[in-house]
Amino acid sequence: MLFDTFNLRGTTLSNRAVMAPLTRQRADNNTPNSLMATYYSQRASAGLIITEGTSPSPNGLGYARMPGLFNDAQVQGWKLVTDAVHAKGGRIVLQVMHTGRVSHLANMPAGAEVLGPSAEVCPGEMRTDTLGSQPHTTPRVMIETDIALVINEHARTARLAIEAGFDGIELHGANGYLIEQFLNPTVNNRTDGYGGSIEGRNRLLLEIARAVAQEIGAERVGVRLSPYGVVNATAAFDEVDEQYLALVKELSALGLMYVHVLDHSASGTPPVPETLKSMLRAVFDGPFVLAGGFDKASAERALSEGLADLIAIGRPFITNPDLVARMQQDAPLNPLDPATLYTSGAQGYTDYPTLAG
Repeated sequence: MLFDTFNLRGTTLSNRAVMAPLTRQRADNNTPNSLMATYYSQRASAGLIITEGTSPSPNGLGYARMPGLFNDAQVQGWKLVTDAVHAKGGRIVLQVMHTGRVSHLANMPAGAEVLGPSAEVCPGEMRTDTLGSQPHTTPRVMIETDIALVINEHARTARLAIEAGFDGIELHGANGYLIEQFLNPTVNNRTDGYGGSIEGRNRLLLEIARAVAQEIGAERVGVRLSPYGVVNATAAFDEVDEQYLALVKELSALGLMYVHVLDHSASGTPPVPETLKSMLRAVFDGPFVLAGGFDKASAERALSEGLADLIAIGRPFITNPDLVARMQQDAPLNPLDPATLYTSGAQGYTDYPTLAG
C-alpha cells in the first residue's frame, strides 16, 4: 500500500510516503535559493513533500536562516523550488510556521519582535549565527490587533504560496510554535476569548484555517498537530483529548486537505495514545496523515490496518534523497551526519548519495 497512488483532494500522489517537514536552515537572508531547489527536487519521488517551516511574517522568523514567504523575493525563491519539484513529477506543499516565543531577536530582521499568547519566556536556548546559543527572547503578549494581523499574515502567505507554485499549504499547529502556544494551557494563560477554555484555546487555529481556506480553497489546506507533545515546553493537560477532538471536528467541517498527527515517542517523549489517534481519524472526514518514527514495515502496517491514509517520514529523507526507491528495494539507508543538520551550504544537505551513484 505504501507505494500505491493516492488521490489527495483532487491531487494525485505517486505513493503514500510523505516527506515530513524538516528544519534545515539554508535560506540565506530568509529567502529560498537554488541550493534549496536542488535539495527538494532530489526528494521529489516522495508522494508529497511538506517543506520546512516557513514564516508568514518577519515576527515569526525565530531561527537563523529560516525561510519566509511574505515578499516578492521569497515568492521567486520558492518558485525555483516548486518548479524543480514539479519538473520531476513531485507534489509539494508549504508548511507555514510562525515561531512565536520560540525565538531570539538576533535571528530576526530589524523591526521584528517576538510575540506570544503570554509573557512567559520559552525555557532553553536558541542557536544564533552571531551570538551562539542564547536564552529565548522574552515575548510581548499579543493583543487582539496582533492576533488579527497574524491571521491576515497567514492568509497572505497562503495566497503567495499558490502564486509560487505550491500544491497547497500546511498550517503548523504542533511542536510548541505559535499556534500550539495558543492551543496549550501550559503556555496560554489568557483569560480573554483566545484562552481560558477549550473553545478559546482552539480559536486562533480555527480562525487561521478559515481565513486561509477562504483565500486558496480548503482542499489546499492541511494542518499538523501534536497532542501530548512536550516540544518547546508544551505538555499534556487534563482536557487534551476533549480539546483535540473538538478541534478536529471543526477542522473536518471545513473540508481541509488533510490532518497530520505527529507522535514524538520514537524520540523518547510520551506517546500520543492510540485511542486518541483512532478517535481523531474517526472524526476527521478526509485524508489522515500519521508521523513519528515510521519505517517501511511500520508504515505498511499502519496503512493496511486503516490507521492512516498517508505516512510522513522525516530524517530518513534527509540522508536518502531516493528513500522511496530504497524502501521499495529494501536497500540500506545512508547514515545521518548530525553536525550538518542546521549549517549552511551543500555539505550534509545535497551531497547524500543515491543508489544510482
